Amino acid sequence: MQTLTLITLVVDDYDRAIAHYCGALGFELREDTDQGHKRWVHVAPPGSTETGLLLAVASTDEQRARIGDQTGGRVAFFLQTDDFWRDHARMVAAGIEFLETPREESYATVAVFRDAYGNRWDLLQPKD
Repeated sequence: MQTLTLITLVVDDYDRAIAHYCGALGFELREDTDQGHKRWVHVAPPGSTETGLLLAVASTDEQRARIGDQTGGRVAFFLQTDDFWRDHARMVAAGIEFLETPREESYATVAVFRDAYGNRWDLLQPKD
């Protein structure tokens, strides 16, 4: 058996990223370990047991150029919820920028939003 546990997300500053993902998005800080030359910072949505984000500060010009656009403008992340309207309202109140009006698709209630870095996400609640 294999499990995808972490996805690296390139950011400009650990503390700013923690404040955004754990504040505005409501994620949990699972680990923040100083390794001397870098920090190991793991955040994940509450209740997520398998996959989280590893926040990694860019250390080269090439990495800095990719902050916020790691997928060339495509939706990079999919945040699934059990209550779309609750989470949408909380995120809007926290200053999250939604790029579209929520819509009903055959598979989910969904809307694209942008994180503090410009990465595009889907907030979605799958249909039963």
